[in-house]
Amino acid sequence: MSETINVTQLAADMVALQAEVTALKSRVATTKADQDEALDTIWMIYATSLIFFMHSGFSLLEAGSVRFRNTQNILVKNLMVVTVGFLCWWSVGWAIAFGVDWRAPVSEASDFNGSRGWFMHGLWDNSSMMKFWFFQGMFCATGGTIVSGSMAERTKIKGFTIYVMAMTTVIYPFVVYWSWSTRGFLNRYTDDTMTSMESIFGPPLIDFAGSGVVHMVGGVGALLGAAIVGPRKDRFHPGTDDAFDGHNMPFCVMGTFFLWFGWYGFNPGSTGYMHTAADAWKAALVAVNTTMAPCLGGLTVFFLRARVLQPKRLDVGGFCNGILAGLVGVTAACANIKPWEAAIIGAIAGCLYQGASMILPKLQIDDVVDAFPVHGVCGCWSILAAGLFGDPSEKHGGNGSLYGGDQFPTQIGSALIIIAWSGGWSILVLLPLRIIGFLRLSDNFQDKGADMMEHSPAKAYITHEHNGLTHTMA
Repeated sequence: MSETINVTQLAADMVALQAEVTALKSRVATTKADQDEALDTIWMIYATSLIFFMHSGFSLLEAGSVRFRNTQNILVKNLMVVTVGFLCWWSVGWAIAFGVDWRAPVSEASDFNGSRGWFMHGLWDNSSMMKFWFFQGMFCATGGTIVSGSMAERTKIKGFTIYVMAMTTVIYPFVVYWSWSTRGFLNRYTDDTMTSMESIFGPPLIDFAGSGVVHMVGGVGALLGAAIVGPRKDRFHPGTDDAFDGHNMPFCVMGTFFLWFGWYGFNPGSTGYMHTAADAWKAALVAVNTTMAPCLGGLTVFFLRARVLQPKRLDVGGFCNGILAGLVGVTAACANIKPWEAAIIGAIAGCLYQGASMILPKLQIDDVVDAFPVHGVCGCWSILAAGLFGDPSEKHGGNGSLYGGDQFPTQIGSALIIIAWSGGWSILVLLPLRIIGFLRLSDNFQDKGADMMEHSPAKAYITHEHNGLTHTMA
């Protein structure tokens, strides 16, 4: 009888133990999921904060590149990009870029645009998307900032703000949907198993951190903005080159370092996750490549201007833009290539930047900060480089034609579509603004400086104080 009781008790204990083990496994799984989400959120907020810091770099670089009398005016535009841009992203941009019912079959999604999540509707019930909204919104604001520098010193704030609204509600979000939503026609899942992707050209677009989506879109807008608003008054009159030099080279150098620093959020942060060893390895590879390319880009331009091109002088501003050219050049393929490939891509980006920088003045296009050569030309090169470099056998997502891959046609086709879209919309927005007088500052404004004509205080710097009186620079 006692043996029967012991067996019964043992069986009951085993059932209870099994239940405890099952409960423990559930708690461990829940804890791991919570920790994974926490790690990913910390990583994304950190990366996004670095990208936000890039706006201080843009501000310094652009302020240093303009003449003293327009310093506050360009800084206001940088502030407008972030504040107005995020409001547009919140209200409209996000819904177009990522407004998808993720639970619905892939075949039911539009190939062209999202249509859910206006004013962040629905994100409250999906808190894991908050970090993604924040990260992508910062990318959106960056696209508008690229344009501000090219049109500096002769563009009205109201006209520029209208263009920023168009950029952050229409131009940029549609390109994001096509490229990054996993439902758009440039990069979409083939079926509901979500195991493979395609584009209308075959392989899906490779643009890991946005050379085409962000930089080329902004760079094309910068070119057309500079062309449509026209050059600064007297900019291309003979003998006036020195009169249009930027007023603060230290600002340009500091701005370049700030941007480079922020790029370590822009590129490594695009992994989107940081809870596995594979995530960490990918982010580390991206960071290394984000270091190699700007080194070669900057040195290439510095050497060309010092030893090859007239006046054969040490050009600090050119060095800065060469660094930025290398950064843009590697952004599309930074997760799919080896460091030596990143170095080659950066060096070629430096050469392409230099060529474009020399061509624009001959066309009398006044791009104050060389935004188009840096972001437009090198953004396009970056997209094409992702189709050339990256060995498929390395299993890092590369599919380069130099290794027998078939990626290049997708990259060319995607680049042409993005250029046509951003260029067409930029013309549709900017040209009417110029015609109705909302875009270009008058010659009187340009002669006296926008700071004095419409800002308070009227000057950006205070030099010293003497006998209780404050003296400002003229």
